[in-house]
Amino acid sequence: MCLCLTLALPFQAVQETILNNKFLIVRTKELVWRREDSQRFYQEHSGRFFYQRLVEFMASGPMRAYILAHEDAVALWRSLMGPTKVYRARNTAPDSIRGAYGLTDTRNTTHGSDSVASARREIAFFFPEFSESLWYQQDEPRLRCGLAHYDAGERVHSLPKAGRTESS
Repeated sequence: MCLCLTLALPFQAVQETILNNKFLIVRTKELVWRREDSQRFYQEHSGRFFYQRLVEFMASGPMRAYILAHEDAVALWRSLMGPTKVYRARNTAPDSIRGAYGLTDTRNTTHGSDSVASARREIAFFFPEFSESLWYQQDEPRLRCGLAHYDAGERVHSLPKAGRTESS
């Protein structure tokens, strides 16, 4: 499981990348951050040379946050994002999200958790109501069995309502 953030411009392209790579979209929400939200989320980078630019960029417009599930989700998502440095992404992974849509190193269009521990912390930041353990107990086993369907209106994978099958 991992967290993905994307800024407005490539929403559709990122969504297609997620779906084409067989991630389950567990939760999603659209939001606009205030500067204070960005500062709080990126506080571990406070004092670093890129911090101000990163804070300003992340508070510059709408974004979409996702909880993504996939076997080895963190590594797969990081591979699809491509290198953090856009010039490197354009040269070594031009078809990656950052290679295709990144502008600069701090405006690289997407964020992804760098570890399972970071994913848990970041998911709790954006989705405080989400219980990972409850999801693994109740939803994940049925989703893994292929019962999930993608709800384009809600932009998440869900299970059929009780009493319904995929064909009804």
